[in-house]
Amino acid sequence: VSSSHLQLAAFPLGTVGWILCTISMGLVDWRVWHVDNTTVISSGVAWVGIWKVCFISYLYVSPGYEEQFCHKFKAFDSFVPREIYAAQGLLLVAMILGLVALTVTVFALRNIYMGIADKTIVRFFLVGGFFFIFSGLCVLIPVSWNFYSVAHNESIAFPPSYHMPSSPVSQEVGAAIPVGIIAVILLLLSGTFSLSYIPPVISNTITQ
Repeated sequence: VSSSHLQLAAFPLGTVGWILCTISMGLVDWRVWHVDNTTVISSGVAWVGIWKVCFISYLYVSPGYEEQFCHKFKAFDSFVPREIYAAQGLLLVAMILGLVALTVTVFALRNIYMGIADKTIVRFFLVGGFFFIFSGLCVLIPVSWNFYSVAHNESIAFPPSYHMPSSPVSQEVGAAIPVGIIAVILLLLSGTFSLSYIPPVISNTITQ
């Protein structure tokens, strides 16, 4: 037990990282677009996520009321940028890998704290560590790619039915990207801690 403090810390860190990965995948504000035409987008702000784009409009409701309209991206939409499609797939993979890593880590810790000492514990920590790291890298790629797109104010050729301009006046990083960055840090730390496990040396002494 005394040799597995870092691995015990890896579990809560990995759990929080996995939860944040899942949260970032569901958030709509990966990119915050500021537009100058407020005819439909009444607030002048739209949120571009990896599954849909949303904005607030007063156009179809009574005066003084607002409603949020969202357009979901469909599979194989040609206008959706590659970084958004990559984020969809990689974050799903990250969520699955993180869940497997957590399961394997729990099993290894269970064996340690129940006094079951065998060589498979090292293998479980190695598997869990690699899966945590791969999960973190799967989050890092779309987060970095979308951050690059925001920094270069890249456009998206939305169809007319979306009522969205192809280019914003300006855009900024939404909440999903910093959440994803924190998830990456926690998942990589968890993987590093899991991989650092060194089994204790058990010495057999014979007393006469």
